[in-house]
Amino acid sequence: MTNLNVKYLGLDLKNPIIAGSCGLTNSLENLKAIEEAGAGAVVLKSIFEEEIYLEFAHEFSKLGPMDNNLEFLDYYDYQIKKDNLKHYLSLISEAKKVLTIPVIASINCVTAHEWAFFAKKVEDAGADAIELNIFVLPTNLSQSGQDNESMYFDIVSRVSSKIKIPISLKISPYFSNLGGVIRDLSFSEISGLVLFNKFYSPDVDIVHQRIVGSDVLSQNTDYKLSLRWIGMMANRVNSDLSASTGIHSWQSIVKMLLVGATTVQVVSALYQDGFPVITGMIQDLRKWMEENNYSSIADFKGKLSLDNTTNLAEFERVQFMRNFGEHK
Repeated sequence: MTNLNVKYLGLDLKNPIIAGSCGLTNSLENLKAIEEAGAGAVVLKSIFEEEIYLEFAHEFSKLGPMDNNLEFLDYYDYQIKKDNLKHYLSLISEAKKVLTIPVIASINCVTAHEWAFFAKKVEDAGADAIELNIFVLPTNLSQSGQDNESMYFDIVSRVSSKIKIPISLKISPYFSNLGGVIRDLSFSEISGLVLFNKFYSPDVDIVHQRIVGSDVLSQNTDYKLSLRWIGMMANRVNSDLSASTGIHSWQSIVKMLLVGATTVQVVSALYQDGFPVITGMIQDLRKWMEENNYSSIADFKGKLSLDNTTNLAEFERVQFMRNFGEHK
Protein backbone atom coordinates (compact mmCIF):
# COMPACT_ATOMS: atom_id res chain seq x y z
CA MET A 1 0.00 0.00 0.00
CA THR A 2 1.38 3.37 -0.97
CA ASN A 3 1.94 5.90 1.79
CA LEU A 4 0.77 9.42 0.98
CA ASN A 5 1.61 10.90 4.38
CA VAL A 6 3.56 14.17 4.50
CA LYS A 7 4.64 16.55 7.23
CA TYR A 8 3.76 20.18 6.57
CA LEU A 9 4.47 23.01 9.03
CA GLY A 10 5.34 20.30 11.51
CA LEU A 11 1.82 18.87 11.16
CA ASP A 12 1.06 15.32 10.07
CA LEU A 13 -1.08 15.20 6.92
CA LYS A 14 -2.51 12.00 5.48
CA ASN A 15 -1.78 13.30 1.98
CA PRO A 16 -0.36 16.48 0.40
CA ILE A 17 -3.66 17.89 -0.92
CA ILE A 18 -4.89 20.94 0.99
CA ALA A 19 -8.18 22.72 0.38
CA GLY A 20 -6.98 26.30 0.05
CA SER A 21 -8.51 29.41 1.55
CA CYS A 22 -11.73 30.43 -0.24
CA GLY A 23 -15.44 30.98 0.24
CA LEU A 24 -15.99 27.21 0.27
CA THR A 25 -13.96 26.82 3.47
CA ASN A 26 -16.16 29.18 5.47
CA SER A 27 -18.76 26.75 6.82
CA LEU A 28 -18.64 23.69 9.04
CA GLU A 29 -20.78 21.73 6.59
CA ASN A 30 -18.29 22.30 3.77
CA LEU A 31 -15.32 21.54 5.99
CA LYS A 32 -16.83 18.17 6.88
CA ALA A 33 -17.40 17.43 3.19
CA ILE A 34 -13.85 18.43 2.35
CA GLU A 35 -12.46 16.05 4.96
CA GLU A 36 -14.79 13.29 3.77
CA ALA A 37 -13.49 13.81 0.23
CA GLY A 38 -10.01 13.08 1.56
CA ALA A 39 -8.17 16.39 1.90
CA GLY A 40 -5.03 16.31 4.01
CA ALA A 41 -5.73 19.72 5.59
CA VAL A 42 -7.91 22.78 5.10
CA VAL A 43 -7.18 26.52 5.12
CA LEU A 44 -10.15 28.58 6.28
CA LYS A 45 -11.44 31.54 4.32
CA SER A 46 -9.29 34.59 5.08
CA ILE A 47 -10.15 37.24 7.59
CA PHE A 48 -8.95 40.56 6.19
CA GLU A 49 -6.88 43.02 8.15
CA GLU A 50 -9.43 45.70 7.25
CA GLU A 51 -12.22 43.66 8.84
CA ILE A 52 -10.30 43.44 12.09
CA TYR A 53 -9.72 47.20 12.07
CA LEU A 54 -13.37 47.98 11.41
CA GLU A 55 -14.77 45.64 14.01
CA PHE A 56 -12.51 47.01 16.73
CA ALA A 57 -12.65 50.65 15.68
CA HIS A 58 -15.17 51.42 18.40
CA GLU A 59 -12.76 50.06 21.00
CA PHE A 60 -9.78 51.96 19.57
CA SER A 61 -11.77 55.20 19.78
CA LYS A 62 -12.26 54.74 23.52
CA LEU A 63 -8.55 54.67 24.26
CA GLY A 64 -6.92 57.68 25.85
CA PRO A 65 -3.79 59.29 24.36
CA MET A 66 -1.48 57.40 26.73
CA ASP A 67 -3.09 54.08 25.83
CA ASN A 68 -3.27 54.55 22.07
CA ASN A 69 0.00 52.83 21.18
CA LEU A 70 0.79 49.59 19.38
CA GLU A 71 2.00 47.60 22.38
CA PHE A 72 -1.08 48.45 24.38
CA LEU A 73 -3.35 47.57 21.47
CA ASP A 74 -1.66 44.20 21.01
CA TYR A 75 -2.13 43.11 24.60
CA TYR A 76 -5.48 44.75 25.33
CA ASP A 77 -8.13 42.04 25.83
CA TYR A 78 -10.84 43.23 23.48
CA GLN A 79 -14.31 41.82 23.71
CA ILE A 80 -15.35 40.66 20.26
CA LYS A 81 -18.85 41.97 19.60
CA LYS A 82 -19.24 41.85 15.85
CA ASP A 83 -20.61 38.79 14.10
CA ASN A 84 -17.83 38.29 11.54
CA LEU A 85 -14.92 37.79 13.90
CA LYS A 86 -17.07 35.88 16.36
CA HIS A 87 -18.09 33.56 13.55
CA TYR A 88 -14.49 33.04 12.50
CA LEU A 89 -13.25 32.08 15.94
CA SER A 90 -16.33 29.93 16.47
CA LEU A 91 -15.73 28.17 13.15
CA ILE A 92 -12.20 27.30 14.22
CA SER A 93 -13.39 25.92 17.56
CA GLU A 94 -16.25 23.92 16.03
CA ALA A 95 -14.07 22.59 13.20
CA LYS A 96 -11.49 21.31 15.67
CA LYS A 97 -14.22 19.41 17.51
CA VAL A 98 -15.40 17.46 14.48
CA LEU A 99 -12.46 17.30 12.05
CA THR A 100 -9.41 15.09 12.33
CA ILE A 101 -7.38 16.93 9.66
CA PRO A 102 -5.38 20.07 10.51
CA VAL A 103 -7.31 23.34 10.44
CA ILE A 104 -5.22 26.29 9.26
CA ALA A 105 -6.54 29.81 9.83
CA SER A 106 -5.82 32.59 7.34
CA ILE A 107 -5.34 36.33 7.71
CA ASN A 108 -5.00 38.58 4.67
CA CYS A 109 -2.76 41.45 5.69
CA VAL A 110 -0.66 44.30 4.34
CA THR A 111 0.78 45.90 7.49
CA ALA A 112 2.31 44.84 10.80
CA HIS A 113 0.09 47.08 12.89
CA GLU A 114 -2.68 46.66 15.46
CA TRP A 115 -4.37 43.59 13.98
CA ALA A 116 -1.59 41.24 15.13
CA PHE A 117 -3.28 40.66 18.50
CA PHE A 118 -6.02 38.75 16.62
CA ALA A 119 -3.53 36.01 15.72
CA LYS A 120 -3.41 35.09 19.40
CA LYS A 121 -7.20 34.76 19.48
CA VAL A 122 -6.97 32.45 16.46
CA GLU A 123 -4.45 30.31 18.32
CA ASP A 124 -6.60 30.26 21.45
CA ALA A 125 -9.59 29.14 19.35
CA GLY A 126 -7.62 26.00 18.45
CA ALA A 127 -6.17 26.57 14.99
CA ASP A 128 -3.32 24.18 14.18
CA ALA A 129 -1.44 26.84 12.19
CA ILE A 130 -1.95 30.23 10.61
CA GLU A 131 -1.39 31.26 7.01
CA LEU A 132 -0.57 34.92 6.44
CA ASN A 133 -1.63 35.97 2.96
CA ILE A 134 0.46 39.05 2.20
CA PHE A 135 0.74 41.28 -0.82
CA VAL A 136 2.05 44.82 -0.72
CA LEU A 137 1.08 46.46 -4.01
CA PRO A 138 4.01 48.78 -4.79
CA THR A 139 1.93 51.83 -5.75
CA ASN A 140 3.67 54.16 -3.31
CA LEU A 141 6.50 55.40 -5.51
CA SER A 142 8.27 57.00 -2.55
CA GLN A 143 8.99 53.55 -1.12
CA SER A 144 11.89 51.45 -2.33
CA GLY A 145 11.76 47.76 -3.10
CA GLN A 146 13.61 47.14 0.16
CA ASP A 147 10.95 49.12 2.04
CA ASN A 148 8.21 46.92 0.59
CA GLU A 149 10.09 43.70 1.32
CA SER A 150 10.74 44.72 4.92
CA MET A 151 6.97 44.80 5.53
CA TYR A 152 6.82 41.02 5.04
CA PHE A 153 9.52 40.46 7.65
CA ASP A 154 7.89 42.95 10.02
CA ILE A 155 4.55 41.15 9.80
CA VAL A 156 6.15 37.76 10.43
CA SER A 157 8.16 39.08 13.36
CA ARG A 158 5.16 40.73 14.98
CA VAL A 159 2.83 37.75 14.61
CA SER A 160 5.42 35.18 15.64
CA SER A 161 6.05 37.08 18.87
CA LYS A 162 2.40 36.55 19.84
CA ILE A 163 1.76 32.90 18.96
CA LYS A 164 3.38 29.48 19.21
CA ILE A 165 1.53 27.66 16.42
CA PRO A 166 3.29 27.34 13.04
CA ILE A 167 3.13 30.19 10.54
CA SER A 168 3.05 29.89 6.77
CA LEU A 169 3.40 32.82 4.42
CA LYS A 170 1.50 33.08 1.15
CA ILE A 171 3.29 35.49 -1.15
CA SER A 172 3.26 36.84 -4.68
CA PRO A 173 6.02 36.48 -7.31
CA TYR A 174 6.32 40.27 -7.63
CA PHE A 175 9.73 40.95 -6.09
CA SER A 176 12.80 42.38 -7.75
CA ASN A 177 14.87 39.59 -6.19
CA LEU A 178 12.31 36.83 -5.78
CA GLY A 179 14.77 34.01 -5.11
CA GLY A 180 16.56 35.99 -2.43
CA VAL A 181 13.31 37.00 -0.73
CA ILE A 182 12.03 33.40 -0.72
CA ARG A 183 15.32 32.22 0.78
CA ASP A 184 15.46 34.95 3.43
CA LEU A 185 11.82 34.54 4.44
CA SER A 186 12.36 30.80 4.82
CA PHE A 187 15.01 31.53 7.43
CA SER A 188 12.70 33.83 9.40
CA GLU A 189 10.21 32.60 12.02
CA ILE A 190 7.94 30.88 9.50
CA SER A 191 7.56 27.16 8.86
CA GLY A 192 6.27 27.28 5.30
CA LEU A 193 5.88 29.34 2.14
CA VAL A 194 2.94 29.14 -0.25
CA LEU A 195 3.86 29.97 -3.86
CA PHE A 196 1.90 31.89 -5.10
CA ASN A 197 -1.31 33.74 -4.27
CA LYS A 198 -3.77 34.60 -7.03
CA PHE A 199 -4.99 38.19 -7.09
CA TYR A 200 -7.96 40.02 -8.39
CA SER A 201 -6.91 41.52 -11.71
CA PRO A 202 -8.67 44.27 -13.64
CA ASP A 203 -9.67 44.01 -17.27
CA VAL A 204 -11.19 46.42 -19.79
CA ASP A 205 -14.66 46.27 -21.28
CA ILE A 206 -14.02 47.88 -24.68
CA VAL A 207 -17.74 48.02 -25.53
CA HIS A 208 -18.71 50.14 -22.52
CA GLN A 209 -15.16 51.47 -22.07
CA ARG A 210 -14.84 50.75 -18.39
CA ILE A 211 -12.68 48.77 -15.99
CA VAL A 212 -14.13 45.39 -15.04
CA GLY A 213 -12.94 42.31 -13.15
CA SER A 214 -11.20 39.46 -14.96
CA ASP A 215 -11.62 35.73 -14.37
CA VAL A 216 -11.64 34.83 -10.69
CA LEU A 217 -10.77 31.15 -11.07
CA SER A 218 -7.36 29.93 -12.18
CA GLN A 219 -6.77 27.97 -15.38
CA ASN A 220 -5.26 24.50 -15.50
CA THR A 221 -2.04 25.88 -17.01
CA ASP A 222 -1.47 28.53 -14.33
CA TYR A 223 0.67 26.21 -12.19
CA LYS A 224 3.82 26.71 -14.26
CA LEU A 225 5.14 29.82 -12.50
CA SER A 226 4.87 28.07 -9.14
CA LEU A 227 6.49 24.97 -10.61
CA ARG A 228 9.50 26.95 -11.84
CA TRP A 229 10.18 28.65 -8.51
CA ILE A 230 9.52 25.66 -6.30
CA GLY A 231 11.83 23.64 -8.51
CA MET A 232 14.57 26.25 -8.26
CA MET A 233 14.23 26.90 -4.52
CA ALA A 234 13.29 23.47 -3.09
CA ASN A 235 16.72 22.64 -1.67
CA ARG A 236 17.78 26.19 -0.90
CA VAL A 237 15.20 27.08 1.72
CA ASN A 238 14.64 26.39 5.40
CA SER A 239 10.88 25.89 5.23
CA ASP A 240 8.25 23.78 3.52
CA LEU A 241 7.03 24.87 0.10
CA SER A 242 3.38 24.58 -0.86
CA ALA A 243 2.22 25.02 -4.45
CA SER A 244 -0.81 27.17 -5.18
CA THR A 245 -2.68 28.46 -8.25
CA GLY A 246 -3.54 26.26 -11.21
CA ILE A 247 -3.66 22.90 -9.38
CA HIS A 248 -6.55 21.31 -11.25
CA SER A 249 -5.48 17.69 -11.72
CA TRP A 250 -3.49 14.82 -10.26
CA GLN A 251 -0.90 15.40 -12.98
CA SER A 252 -0.13 18.91 -11.74
CA ILE A 253 0.10 17.54 -8.20
CA VAL A 254 2.67 14.94 -9.28
CA LYS A 255 4.65 17.60 -11.11
CA MET A 256 4.76 19.85 -8.05
CA LEU A 257 5.90 17.02 -5.80
CA LEU A 258 8.58 16.00 -8.30
CA VAL A 259 10.10 19.49 -8.28
CA GLY A 260 10.06 19.67 -4.48
CA ALA A 261 6.71 20.87 -3.13
CA THR A 262 5.64 19.42 0.21
CA THR A 263 1.95 20.10 -0.38
CA VAL A 264 -0.40 21.62 -2.94
CA GLN A 265 -3.41 23.87 -2.41
CA VAL A 266 -6.56 23.34 -4.46
CA VAL A 267 -9.29 25.99 -4.83
CA SER A 268 -10.57 26.63 -8.36
CA ALA A 269 -10.96 22.89 -9.04
CA LEU A 270 -13.27 22.68 -6.01
CA TYR A 271 -15.51 25.38 -7.47
CA GLN A 272 -15.53 23.79 -10.90
CA ASP A 273 -15.82 20.10 -10.04
CA GLY A 274 -16.91 19.95 -6.41
CA PHE A 275 -15.26 18.37 -3.39
CA PRO A 276 -15.17 14.83 -4.90
CA VAL A 277 -12.39 16.06 -7.21
CA ILE A 278 -10.09 15.62 -4.21
CA THR A 279 -11.02 11.95 -3.98
CA GLY A 280 -10.17 11.45 -7.64
CA MET A 281 -6.87 13.27 -7.28
CA ILE A 282 -5.87 11.00 -4.40
CA GLN A 283 -6.83 7.84 -6.26
CA ASP A 284 -4.92 8.85 -9.38
CA LEU A 285 -1.88 9.99 -7.39
CA ARG A 286 -1.79 6.64 -5.63
CA LYS A 287 -2.17 4.79 -8.93
CA TRP A 288 0.70 6.75 -10.50
CA MET A 289 2.93 5.99 -7.53
CA GLU A 290 2.14 2.29 -7.73
CA GLU A 291 2.85 2.23 -11.47
CA ASN A 292 6.24 3.84 -10.82
CA ASN A 293 7.08 1.65 -7.81
CA TYR A 294 7.05 4.48 -5.27
CA SER A 295 5.93 3.40 -1.81
CA SER A 296 5.95 6.91 -0.34
CA ILE A 297 6.01 10.52 -1.49
CA ALA A 298 9.47 10.87 0.03
CA ASP A 299 10.69 8.42 -2.64
CA PHE A 300 10.22 10.96 -5.43
CA LYS A 301 9.72 14.35 -3.80
CA GLY A 302 12.23 16.80 -5.29
CA LYS A 303 13.55 14.28 -7.81
CA LEU A 304 13.38 16.93 -10.54
CA SER A 305 14.32 20.00 -8.50
CA LEU A 306 17.10 22.25 -9.73
CA ASP A 307 19.70 20.62 -7.51
CA ASN A 308 18.78 17.12 -8.65
CA THR A 309 18.39 17.57 -12.40
CA THR A 310 21.15 17.63 -14.98
CA ASN A 311 19.19 19.91 -17.31
CA LEU A 312 19.47 23.20 -15.41
CA ALA A 313 18.56 25.27 -18.47
CA GLU A 314 14.97 24.04 -18.36
CA PHE A 315 14.45 25.93 -15.09
CA GLU A 316 16.59 28.95 -15.89
CA ARG A 317 15.66 29.53 -19.52
CA VAL A 318 13.42 32.58 -19.93
CA GLN A 319 13.58 33.26 -23.68
CA PHE A 320 11.90 31.43 -26.56
CA MET A 321 14.63 31.98 -29.17
CA ARG A 322 15.63 28.35 -29.50
CA ASN A 323 12.05 27.12 -29.76
CA PHE A 324 10.81 29.72 -32.21
CA GLY A 325 14.04 29.60 -34.18
CA GLU A 326 13.33 25.98 -35.09
CA HIS A 327 9.94 26.83 -36.59
CA LYS A 328 9.73 28.66 -39.90
